[in-house]
Amino acid sequence: MNWYLEALKKYAVFDGRARRKEFWFFWLFNLILLIIAVILDNVLGIAIKRKGYGLFTAVYSLAMLLPLLAVYVRRLHDVGKSGKYLFILLIPIVGTIWLLVLVCRDSMPGENQYGPNPKA
Repeated sequence: MNWYLEALKKYAVFDGRARRKEFWFFWLFNLILLIIAVILDNVLGIAIKRKGYGLFTAVYSLAMLLPLLAVYVRRLHDVGKSGKYLFILLIPIVGTIWLLVLVCRDSMPGENQYGPNPKA
């Protein structure tokens, strides 16, 4: 949970680097909280029929959009790539796989143009 909170503290920080641990723990807790939001929408009966989600899910998703983009950009910086590589997602299927490979890679050792190695 500390990595999730750490990413939230850097809500809109698009410079610097993010370790794999920070990125994946942010994704894990984000997914857990998103599932809780969907369950709340359905239990409270405010979910949109045929969609399965409602107000809580929409508000949470919008609130997490900027931190998600920021942690993606910082993760790309950690492997030595520009944040512009997020546009790879516009390429169907191949772009998603390519981005997944990039965020799974280990950090560049030492300092790079985006800052010092966060592992050090």
